[in-house]
Amino acid sequence: MKIIGKGAEAYIYSTKLFGKEVIVKRRMRKNYRIEAIDESIRAARTKREVKVMYLLGKLGINAPKPIAFGKYDIYMSKVDGPLLRDYKHKNAQMFRVVGSVLGKMHNNNIVHGDFTPVNIVVSKGKICLIDFGFSSITNSVEDKAFDLLLMKRAISNAEYENFLAGYISAAANSRMTIARASKIEKMGRYQKRTIDML
Repeated sequence: MKIIGKGAEAYIYSTKLFGKEVIVKRRMRKNYRIEAIDESIRAARTKREVKVMYLLGKLGINAPKPIAFGKYDIYMSKVDGPLLRDYKHKNAQMFRVVGSVLGKMHNNNIVHGDFTPVNIVVSKGKICLIDFGFSSITNSVEDKAFDLLLMKRAISNAEYENFLAGYISAAANSRMTIARASKIEKMGRYQKRTIDML
């Protein structure tokens, strides 16, 4: 296996499975955590991440397809293309699509947990979501609001306006979620949450 990336909690590798190139995400031990707790956290996050990717596939939302998984490893399909953060041809419609995708996720009580342009790939002109390490399946309005705030912090005001338009067009309870996001932002709580996720 060849290492191609390192995130907050996992190493990303490229390898071949049944003659086809795949990506492997391997959650690594956190030495600052008690070993038994660390193992439980890594196993639970791995299982949840696979479930979220599977559900997104059923909803028709582009994301890597899980092929196999172990206690701390996920083998998934490879997605080629630049990150949205680095994509040179960003436009208003693209951010509307991103917003509508998040709205569809939230309608199905799927929260990404780290929804930023770093976790979106532009593959053959289409949006593909990646990295569901902090994802959850929940109807919590507050958790959904954090998805909005993380994106807002990462993009320009004009981009966020288009993103929000797409979100409003797709999310059934968009007003409630946007109102909660505004309240959280005023309290400055999303900055602490970002730190807590590490």
